[in-house]
Amino acid sequence: MKYDMITIGGATEDITFYTGEGVLLNNKKDLTKQKLLAFEYGAKIKVDKSFSGFGGGAANAAVCFARLGFKAACLASIGGDERGRIILGNFKKQGVDVSLIQKTKQAETGFSFLLVGSGNEHICFSNRAANDELRITDDELRIMRDAKWIYLTSLSGSWRENLEKIFSIKSTKIAWNPGHRQILAGVNGLRKYFKRANCLIVNRDEAIEIVMSDRKYKNQGAAFFGGAKNLLSALASYDSKIILITNGRHGADAMSEGKIYHQPIIKERLRVDTTGVGDAFGSSFIAGWELYDHDIKRSLKLAAKNSAAEISQQGAQNGLLWKKDI
Repeated sequence: MKYDMITIGGATEDITFYTGEGVLLNNKKDLTKQKLLAFEYGAKIKVDKSFSGFGGGAANAAVCFARLGFKAACLASIGGDERGRIILGNFKKQGVDVSLIQKTKQAETGFSFLLVGSGNEHICFSNRAANDELRITDDELRIMRDAKWIYLTSLSGSWRENLEKIFSIKSTKIAWNPGHRQILAGVNGLRKYFKRANCLIVNRDEAIEIVMSDRKYKNQGAAFFGGAKNLLSALASYDSKIILITNGRHGADAMSEGKIYHQPIIKERLRVDTTGVGDAFGSSFIAGWELYDHDIKRSLKLAAKNSAAEISQQGAQNGLLWKKDI
């Protein structure tokens, strides 16, 4: 079967809990950890409410693509447990093809604890579990070569081996939203993959971490890293065709062929849950790229619109728009 979009990465259960008892601390001395949420060590913390839903970067992106009318499949690994069964059921309900889902019976399905503070921003504690077992086979490579896009999200386990295989594909466009383990590898470890990416998608903190890992920029001050143009230009120098940087309430910035685009946020009806907003923005941008004949401005606007819709409902997937909504 030929797919429009194959998403690769994690599929999880997200368990979200809210508390107002944390203290937000400014940490301006560290550009990559500027705000910290603190709790009394050894204390019992009151949870105001909790919620269980679906998550994982690849899963969120696949649902986004399917709702926007694309033939989408998710390549992720789940365990042979009840959590995995429920995740499969959700994929089918959302119209995501599950033919590429790998089942690892000896592992539990991945899950995340998301701690939400008083400003509705969250901290994610992620147990990758079965996601660590993801392996790209030759059969899957053959299927990926026939797809229009690969949308690559956070990888764990044998991620270097998987990256080598994925980026060896020359016939398929690749959008890449690297995960924490990839970003820790720095520019030296990622440069050859950047060159192959049609679109590199990161948030502002991730952009700073990547650029700071480059010896050419590591001695730059806070003013340099505070400028979107500087970050875009630095990332563009690694040869990805499109650079997309999201920046929370400040919107998003993109660069393509030396031209910079800015997209302000679209005000959400309600600000309920920011979980998965980056996945919504990135995958919606790629969807817009296909729907609107490579029009970056319209693609950014769709991404902002879908992000606002996603934030207005609980969970990483519930608020995502359907094609009829756009």
